[in-house]
Amino acid sequence: MAQSRLLLLVICFSVLQFGYGHPSRSKKAVPARQRATEDEDTRAQIDKLWQEVNSLKEMQALQTVCLRGIKAHRKCYLLSEQAKHYHEANEDCIAQGGTLAIPRDINQNDELTDYVKRSSPASKDFWIGITDIVKEGQYVDVNSLPVTFFHWDRSKREPTGGKRESCVALSLAAQGKWHDEVCRSQKKYICEYLIP
Repeated sequence: MAQSRLLLLVICFSVLQFGYGHPSRSKKAVPARQRATEDEDTRAQIDKLWQEVNSLKEMQALQTVCLRGIKAHRKCYLLSEQAKHYHEANEDCIAQGGTLAIPRDINQNDELTDYVKRSSPASKDFWIGITDIVKEGQYVDVNSLPVTFFHWDRSKREPTGGKRESCVALSLAAQGKWHDEVCRSQKKYICEYLIP
């Protein structure tokens, strides 16, 4: 917050100092071409400062997410308390600057399982960012990259859904193992945010 205020002050100072393209009365007359170049330089500096301000705002938002969720493996995870179908859940995560969580190994899967167990013990299933919507049996993450780590609930012979069940949920009832599910089912979900 203090950084944002500081940058805002720098911007205001720059605008006041340079007069935002208007020559002051105490300065000598400047040719129009030079004045135009100075105006462009000033605008470029202001644009750059605004980009830095926006970047700081994004970092601050990410820190807030990390405080509300958990931080693990250079990522922050945040559980949504509202149930949505898979595509709405994915869109919500994207709107917040992340994606549905994608466990890449058993450690990440266990971290997610522990987190949702602590955060929402009454819920049993949570959407994660894996589907086989495009081609049956060929699982990809929400970025369309092939998935190499799987944690299926083999006691229930998962995945079992055929073409009807194409979205993957992490199950607390199955100790963090996965099952495929109809994408239109309403479930809570876990968003993932990369830490720069």
